[in-house]
Amino acid sequence: MSTNEQDENNPLRSLLFSADLLSDSSTTETTNPRSAADSDSVNVATQGAPEAFKLWNHGASIVRVVPLSGIKSNNNNDNNNTHNVPQAAADGSPKYRFLRQQGLRPSRHLPDTLIIGVKKSGTRALLEFIRLHPDVRAAGCEVHFFDRHYQRGLRWYRHHMPYTIEGQITMEKTPSYFVTKDVPQRVYQMNASTKLLIVVRDPVTRAISDYTQAASKKSDMKRFEDLAFINGSFAVVDTTWGPVKIGVYSRYLEKWLKYFPLSQLLFISGERLIMDPAYEIGRVQDFLGLKRVVTEKHFYFNATKGFPCLFKSEARSTPHSLGKTKGRNHPHIEEAAIERLREFYRPFINKFYQMTGINFAWP
Repeated sequence: MSTNEQDENNPLRSLLFSADLLSDSSTTETTNPRSAADSDSVNVATQGAPEAFKLWNHGASIVRVVPLSGIKSNNNNDNNNTHNVPQAAADGSPKYRFLRQQGLRPSRHLPDTLIIGVKKSGTRALLEFIRLHPDVRAAGCEVHFFDRHYQRGLRWYRHHMPYTIEGQITMEKTPSYFVTKDVPQRVYQMNASTKLLIVVRDPVTRAISDYTQAASKKSDMKRFEDLAFINGSFAVVDTTWGPVKIGVYSRYLEKWLKYFPLSQLLFISGERLIMDPAYEIGRVQDFLGLKRVVTEKHFYFNATKGFPCLFKSEARSTPHSLGKTKGRNHPHIEEAAIERLREFYRPFINKFYQMTGINFAWP
């Protein structure tokens, strides 16, 4: 029997995976944790498990499959209560009574993989899509450790990671990492083998999307054209304005390549992630060394929002799309402004294509 077939037919592993899909703070671990340098383990061996468990004969061992009813999520406390066993492990659900009997030790680890950017290119969609994979566990929110909270130390960072079992990947997403000066070196110092996921999008469309998000929070926001150009003329682009500056991908990539080889970076097309999410997620799974579990069957296209939605997700068993803040309608931008921005970005885009070896076919 192949390794994949063994994984598929292993009821205990299926049990643990099913729990992962129910809550971002599920607490499961193997008796073979990683080294203490990158993990934080909690011993939960206490009470015995109920007798009414179905027995499975798997190889030389007997595995009991435990009903998952009654599992409670404790997402609100996961980031703050860093030293205690999560509520799911402390409650009386059959699954966790079984885990306690087995002496299993839940543990958190520093991330193996980071989604480092780029803002407004599809990083949230990428995270939601890849989290469908049972071997991927991700922090539920942007931790901003390497750009805002670095002084708190790696122990603080690890405590913001989800619990994992052996063989699972720990992941975190903070898009501002890509453009923050000191982050490449800091990530390298944490783990020189970290795999980096970068979602990129046509920089002009990305800038407009960035502006649209900001304008939705500020009623008196100036027009895009007034912010993207100096002195009210389309002749001079304001390269100090954030939405414009972020789109010069090649400048930021140069800093990352000083510390990481290109083989540790995967570039995901934001446009293709929307048009063909299964294709891009397939590439991500290959890059991370994962079996291709997330496929076309997990997605459907929402014509109203204009992007793909999920038939199920880590937290929900019913079909749903990303939040209402995603897929906003962009404001009308003067065509002359768009053309001038395309002219401005063209040399940087060409350099980015050369650096990555990928032609993203942006206008």
